[in-house]
Amino acid sequence: MNIAFLTPEFPHPKTGSSGGIGSSIQNLSHCLVSLGHSVFVYVYAQDTDERFTEDNLTIIRIRNQQFKGLSWWLTRKKIERILNHDIRTLGIDIVEVPDWTGISAWMKLNCPVVMRLNGSDTFFCDLDQRPVKWWNKIQEQTAFKQADGIIAVSRFVGKHTNRLFHTQTAFEVIPNGIRIESFSAQNNLATNTRILYFGTLIRKKGVLELPAIFNTIHRQLPDAELLLIGGDAPDILTHSSSTSELMKPLFSEDAVKRVRYAGKIPYAAIREQIEQAAVCVFPSFAEACPVSWMEAMAMGKAIVASDIGWAPELITDGIDGLLVHPTQHSKFATKVVELLESETMRKQFGDAARQHCIRSFDGMDIAKKSVQFYSTHLS
Repeated sequence: MNIAFLTPEFPHPKTGSSGGIGSSIQNLSHCLVSLGHSVFVYVYAQDTDERFTEDNLTIIRIRNQQFKGLSWWLTRKKIERILNHDIRTLGIDIVEVPDWTGISAWMKLNCPVVMRLNGSDTFFCDLDQRPVKWWNKIQEQTAFKQADGIIAVSRFVGKHTNRLFHTQTAFEVIPNGIRIESFSAQNNLATNTRILYFGTLIRKKGVLELPAIFNTIHRQLPDAELLLIGGDAPDILTHSSSTSELMKPLFSEDAVKRVRYAGKIPYAAIREQIEQAAVCVFPSFAEACPVSWMEAMAMGKAIVASDIGWAPELITDGIDGLLVHPTQHSKFATKVVELLESETMRKQFGDAARQHCIRSFDGMDIAKKSVQFYSTHLS
């Protein structure tokens, strides 16, 4: 099968920085190639037009059109032309599009279009309890209704998207996946007291709750340390240019001495940092099916994470991780301390997390399920 992905991001030196959507597409693409399929990744919002092949993936960079007032329309028409040309000449069977900002709205592609819900702007604004831009919602709603098939990376994001768009569209739940072999630890039981958060430093991921949580941990375990890894982001509520700067004054005078922000590091280096951590924390308010959680689980790490919406679909509380609401600072801290103080608990949760990840989020299995879904929409 010849499969195309349209995306605003993809992790490659030529295509720029990438978040969860890009990482999930990269994982899925490599697994699809391993299964014998041909994969074409179309990345828009690039600084130039370019086409190249690497690791058996064909990557097409698309520069947005610039014309005041019409850029959005002209860019869509350009993407549509490129895709339809390749559908005709390369025999592309199906195009998968993201829900984010509804880039596929009003496109007329000459093959089936499947949308994978990783969380639209409408979805995340609702979880953040802030208004969505009306134009973004119209585009996302239009693209959603136009798609021939819908994959939701969690039941939560599928049901919530239907509610927000006032529809009852059928969807198939296929979670994100990771290449398990890339995240296997030599020793999953670190003996230090390092707590790791990795992901973008942004309000919706609950990082502004971490200072209060860590202050409580520090009072009980003064030797505990908190390592933060990920790109810094502006804060939409305060208009600050840096969320990391917002965090600093929230730490106590003593606790802040045990906090280190490493910034954004190469994707390949994250595995080593996960391996060296004793506990991973994810106090997020807004996710769909976070790949970072899976990576920590695959590494056999004990995790304390948010208990909101999507979370129970990834972690069973008390079995392969611990779930607490991000605003319950004292309870969240207590769970982390319990894990730091008990090697037995860390091993129990870490082993169970890895086994759950192997059973449920193995990239090859996710790729096979995706192909099966694509097949149902081919004429």
